[in-house]
Amino acid sequence: MKAWIMILGIGFLTFALRGSFVLLSEKRKIPDIFERALNLVPPAVLAALIMPALLCRSGGIDFGPGNDRLVAAGLAGLIAYKTRSVLFTLTGGMLALWALQTV
Repeated sequence: MKAWIMILGIGFLTFALRGSFVLLSEKRKIPDIFERALNLVPPAVLAALIMPALLCRSGGIDFGPGNDRLVAAGLAGLIAYKTRSVLFTLTGGMLALWALQTV
């Protein structure tokens, strides 16, 4: 029973915290510097999720050319820069990773 009370309490607090931003934002204007900073949150979170998977191998950080994931990610970045297409970027990156891992 204690676990359910904790789950419901945490869920309520999370809902209240997120809802407060919606309710308060209607009444007040967020300063421009905070709005610009909030625009950078999604890329920062994406980088924080992806970089450990790209760099960490065998308990350490690997920047070398033997890191297939890093090489494939670099190629995918180049494809994204040139084509601006999510489909081409994902396809090219996955094909590059597959090709590097089979060699």
